Amino acid sequence: MTRRLLPALALIVLAVFLGILVMKVPRWDLGLVVGITLALAAWDLIRGPDSHKP
Repeated sequence: MTRRLLPALALIVLAVFLGILVMKVPRWDLGLVVGITLALAAWDLIRGPDSHKP
């Protein structure tokens, strides 16, 4: 359970931090980079920790 809970919490903290950044600096290019960053982090969370094994 903690294998999924801790990364999900980290993703939420990252999203809140980047959301505050986008709210304070409202630029479309920054929003695009933040969106891509969150999408990649969510994709990594969805794939799971077992997908990184060689």
